[in-house]
Amino acid sequence: MNTLQTSKIAKAEPDAAQSQAEANTQAQKIELSVIIPITERRDPVTALFHEYRRGIDATGLTYELICVVDGDQPDALRELTALQETEDFRLIPLSRWYGETTALNAAFSAAAGDILLTLPAYQQIEADEIVKMVNAIKTCDMVLCRRWPRIDSFLNRLQTRLFNALLRRSTDLKIQDIGCGVRMFKRRVIDEVQIYGDLHRFLPLLAHRQGFRIVELDVAQAAKDAHQHIYPPGVYIRRLLDLLSIFFLIKFTKKPLRFFGLVGTALASLGGLSTLYLIVQRLFFDVALADRPVLVLCSLLIVLGLQIIAIGLIGELIIFTHAKELKEYKIDEIVN
Repeated sequence: MNTLQTSKIAKAEPDAAQSQAEANTQAQKIELSVIIPITERRDPVTALFHEYRRGIDATGLTYELICVVDGDQPDALRELTALQETEDFRLIPLSRWYGETTALNAAFSAAAGDILLTLPAYQQIEADEIVKMVNAIKTCDMVLCRRWPRIDSFLNRLQTRLFNALLRRSTDLKIQDIGCGVRMFKRRVIDEVQIYGDLHRFLPLLAHRQGFRIVELDVAQAAKDAHQHIYPPGVYIRRLLDLLSIFFLIKFTKKPLRFFGLVGTALASLGGLSTLYLIVQRLFFDVALADRPVLVLCSLLIVLGLQIIAIGLIGELIIFTHAKELKEYKIDEIVN
C-alpha cells in the first residue's frame, strides 16, 4: 500500500512540474503585452477593443491584452465582461478611482511580455500604425507617437503646441506630442523608471533621464480624435504644476542645492541689499528706520532665503547618504 502511494506521488510530482514548465513556456512566448486603461474619458469599449485588436493582429507577434478599469464604471465593466465570452483578454477592475498612473502600474505588474504597449481608452491614432511601432522598437527602448498631420481643431493644436514648447524648453528631449498616450517600450524601461501621481504623461522624459533611447514616430491621427477638447481651467493649472514637478525631478533630483540654493540666495541677496540701502540712508541721510515697515520685509527675505538654502543642504545630505543606491546611468553594452 505504501509502495503504491509512493508511486502515485512520484508520478504526480513530475506531472505538476511538467504543467508548471508548460505554463512558464507559454508565458515566455508572449512577446507583446497590450495595456488599455479604462478611465473617465473613453470611447465605446467594444468597438475600440476590436479596432485595436485588428491593428495588433497585423504585427504578427504573440500578445496578451490587459484591460484595467479604474473606478466605478459599471457600464464599461459590464461591456468588458460580456466581451470576455468571445475574446481572450485579462480584465483588472480597481476598487475605486485611483488615476491612470495607478491603473498602468497595476497592468505593468500583471504583464508578461518583453515589450509593452499602452493604448488609451479613446482612439488617438489609426490602429494600422501599430505595425510601424513594432518595427521601430527594434532599434530603441521606447517609441512615442506623434499624431501627424493633425486633423483636429485649431484650439487643440494650439494648446498642444504651447505645452510641448514649454516642455522642450524645460528638458533636453525634443518631443512634439507628449499628449499622445500610445507608447511602446521594452520591459527594462518600466523596471527602472517609477511613475506615480500623474507622471505617466512624462514617462518618456523620466526614461530619457535614465539613459534609455527614445524615438518619436509620425503616425496618422485617428478620425475619432478630431473633435475639439476644451478642459476646465483647473486642468490647465494642474498641467502647469505637473510641468514644474517634472522640471524639478529631471534637473535637480540629484543636486537639490542648486535649485534651493539659487532661489534662497536670490531672496537673501535681495533682502540683504535692501537692508544695506536702509542702513546707508539711516547713517548718512538721517532717515529714520522706526516707521519703515520695509525693514521688517527685508529681514524676512533674509531669513526666508537662509531657510531655503538650508533645505537644499538637507537634500544634499540625503542624496549623499543614499548615493550608493542611486543609479543614474544605463550601460548600452560592454565590449571586450
